[in-house]
Amino acid sequence: MASAEVNPNPNQEPELHLLLASDTFEPLWKSLLRGLDEFFFPKKLPPLKLESKPIPVKDIWGFYNYKKKGALGSTVAHVFVLALIIYGTILGRRIVTKVEGKPQTTTELIDYGDYALKPAKTQAGGGGGGGDRDVLQASKGRLPKFSMQQITPPAAVIRNLNPKLAVEPTVVVPPDIQVAMNNMPNLGDPKSSAIIPSNGTGSGGGIGSGSGGGVGSGTGPGVGPGWGGGIGGGVFRPGRGVTPPRAIYSPEPEFSEEARKAKYQGTCVLGLVVDANGRPTNIRVVSTLGMGLDEKAIEAVKTWRFEPGQKDGHAVAVEIAIEVAFHLY
Repeated sequence: MASAEVNPNPNQEPELHLLLASDTFEPLWKSLLRGLDEFFFPKKLPPLKLESKPIPVKDIWGFYNYKKKGALGSTVAHVFVLALIIYGTILGRRIVTKVEGKPQTTTELIDYGDYALKPAKTQAGGGGGGGDRDVLQASKGRLPKFSMQQITPPAAVIRNLNPKLAVEPTVVVPPDIQVAMNNMPNLGDPKSSAIIPSNGTGSGGGIGSGSGGGVGSGTGPGVGPGWGGGIGGGVFRPGRGVTPPRAIYSPEPEFSEEARKAKYQGTCVLGLVVDANGRPTNIRVVSTLGMGLDEKAIEAVKTWRFEPGQKDGHAVAVEIAIEVAFHLY
């Protein structure tokens, strides 16, 4: 069998018959005329005969004839799934909230000298002491003049009878401080019971069993068992032979709900006195932060326990400051 030629003339391109046949093509003007004729003079068609028969079917909007048990099971299943979705949403929000508001706090003992303290309204604080290493206890007497500067420390027994420049002795106490004075003619320690004139067993000038040119058992040019001048007693501060307390139990404070919702953070400073037993007392806010964080810091520090500060080998009450930093991560 002879094979049919696919392309007898390879050099000649095949013809493309894209146009319709001439017998099926109708001119545009004939098409318009025919459309107008059908519009104005429609042809009458014979009536349509219906040869199909209608069959009754169920109403799709009616009630289905299902069983009551199936409806009850479907309802219970839908309620359970809906409750599960609601519970998962609430639990997810709580987890996200806890992650966003996770509190991070750091506490650090700092130098109290960095913060100015407000003066007390009922007590001046501080104190002082002195003596000239006499074997006898300091004698009873009246206090010298109060002044904010001291040139000559007080003395119950004057060792130098011929000073080059005689200056009235004073103690460093604010002049507006009012204390009860006795009417004794000689200077001395008002709290002493000794009668024989003596400057006391202390050192550094002054009267008493302390040191520093004051009167009493403290340290400094003031009066009483305190330190650094003033009167009324007081506590020690780290330095000058006083070791600071060391925290041995220090739980971190919690973050307040108000600050967590507002994404508020910062640092507050607390001042406190660690007594000789290592317990925090007289806790107060030195640098406030607000949003309930100061209260949270105080609550936590109240539970702290310290190894107390020491002076000359003995546990003493020491005033310190604690810096509490609240951060959200």
